[in-house]
Amino acid sequence: MPNGQLFVISAPSGAGKTSLIAAALETIANLAVSVSHTTRRPRLSEKDGRDYHFVSDFEFEKLIESEALFEHAKVFSNYYGTSRKAVEEKLASGIDVILEIDWQGAAQVRQKASEAISIFILPPTREALQERLLERNQDASFIIDARMSEADQTITQAAHFDYWIINDDFKTTLDQLRSIIMSFRQRRTRIQSNNPMFLESLRG
Repeated sequence: MPNGQLFVISAPSGAGKTSLIAAALETIANLAVSVSHTTRRPRLSEKDGRDYHFVSDFEFEKLIESEALFEHAKVFSNYYGTSRKAVEEKLASGIDVILEIDWQGAAQVRQKASEAISIFILPPTREALQERLLERNQDASFIIDARMSEADQTITQAAHFDYWIINDDFKTTLDQLRSIIMSFRQRRTRIQSNNPMFLESLRG
């Protein structure tokens, strides 16, 4: 069975990355998102094991020491990281995997997996980004200010990504994300790895 494709998706907080990925998972078969580990406290709507694996600082540092993480970064004083084993097992079984991660983690993935496809989600305007953060009603005002400040640095990292998607209209943006994923499934090398004798079977 051929290996799956690794997709790395990053964005400034509030750009709509999580909603887009959730919608893509509902409409694309054989696609999974890796559930990250974090030391951040869960929000009321979040569930351990579904949204994140919530762990202590001590547990996270143990994961780093044992090299169990594919990538990790510290964002807003909290650790985030991806399980190496979970990603490798999914890819080995032929499942395409999305890593929904910070730009720092994305940089680590590019060094370790040059075949990974990187996608950056951008807001249409800075004002739209701030409005979305306010409308989420999940964070205090000082946290929103910090996220807007962090967005400036995050957006400068977009230059290192293969694809940019501007999230203005959700449906259009989802179609663009789907088209990137599906186009890579039509690569010659991917089809040949699934069926090495396909061309031979077409010849008389």
